[in-house]
Amino acid sequence: MDDEAIKQVLRERGHGVLSLARDSEAYAIPVSFGYDGERALMYLLQFGEDSEKLAVASDTEQACLVTYNVETRFEWESVILRGSLRELPTEESEDVEAVMDENAWFPSIFPPDAPITGVHIYELVIESASGRQGEGVV
Repeated sequence: MDDEAIKQVLRERGHGVLSLARDSEAYAIPVSFGYDGERALMYLLQFGEDSEKLAVASDTEQACLVTYNVETRFEWESVILRGSLRELPTEESEDVEAVMDENAWFPSIFPPDAPITGVHIYELVIESASGRQGEGVV
């Protein structure tokens, strides 16, 4: 895929799998993300007092975000982003909500027995992007 096709997938998809790592231990989570043409933005939700996800995210030097769609074995597409992950301070997050509203995908139900105790805004600083597609994708 060329750069424009990759950007189009990122604008349309809005969800994927974020892979993190602490030392040699991998940790992958499903995420909703927004894409503003330059960066992938996401909310990492916290349930309860402790969060393994947030602890691993802060230890991750290089993260990977994968988004994909499969229609048939010939019609599919996938994009892989690699880069550093950083939590955005409040003063840098004013446009995040608009980006997330425009193209992120959100599940409708969160666990009722585990209320959200924190919302952390992260940015994947994209250092490399690659994409592939099947023969049937135009």
